[in-house]
Amino acid sequence: MTGIEDVRKFYARLMAANAGSPDPRLEAVFAEVPREAFLGPGPWTIIAGNGKITTPSADPAHIYQNVLVALDNDKGINNGEPFLHAMWIGKLAPKPGEAVCHIGAGTGYYTAALAKLVSPGGTVTAFELDNNLAELARQNLETYGNVTVVHGDAVTTPLPPSDIIYVNAGVAAPPAGWLKALRPGGRMIFPWRPAERVPLAVIVTRTEKGFACDPFMRSWFIPCVGASVADPAAKIPTRDQAARSRSIWLTSDKLPDRTATAIFGEVWFSSRVLDARPRR
Repeated sequence: MTGIEDVRKFYARLMAANAGSPDPRLEAVFAEVPREAFLGPGPWTIIAGNGKITTPSADPAHIYQNVLVALDNDKGINNGEPFLHAMWIGKLAPKPGEAVCHIGAGTGYYTAALAKLVSPGGTVTAFELDNNLAELARQNLETYGNVTVVHGDAVTTPLPPSDIIYVNAGVAAPPAGWLKALRPGGRMIFPWRPAERVPLAVIVTRTEKGFACDPFMRSWFIPCVGASVADPAAKIPTRDQAARSRSIWLTSDKLPDRTATAIFGEVWFSSRVLDARPRR
């Protein structure tokens, strides 16, 4: 029989290989953090396409695959796709000493991975709107001394200054406050869903000249309460316009011009390309 440590190590190798990150710590972190500790007692419900299946037993070996594990069936909340999160975290390249804000932390599995990657010296502030999930995250992350779990609304609550903002809920546009919270050289990754047929993952980097962005893949997350519906006055992009977006601007810094691909009140997207040097 294969032991759970070997299963975890192989799972971690798969995550790292899919992420394509040059950071060897990514594999180590996925081997160290026990996924089952964040899922509640097994057997577990696995989401497969439009269907669901239950693991044959509570053996954690069943959940060390690239599978979605249900956290709250009624609300459609799951633990997230490991391949996707490993790739996203790899793209953000967390470094020791950095400050992370995790929006939509769920029960804290990927929060734990981020916390390890910014250690020593780094911190993670994890926002979770659902009361039950926030309480579970608090319990699950109790031994992680550099994590603070906030049961609250990250859309209306000011975020702490952050080197990384990791968003796990779909938004029509990132609130202006999220962009302002990014430190020089800071990175934010979020699921952008300005329209039903435009689901994209976007990575943003705060540069010397503004906020550079790259819509790099299709992505779908549950909606972010308070930020998932566009104002009627918004300019909604087509899929092509959204994909051509290369920078994000605050209207307080610059009014929309002919390069605008999408406009959402205080925030607009542009096809203008910015370099990725950090803003000092």
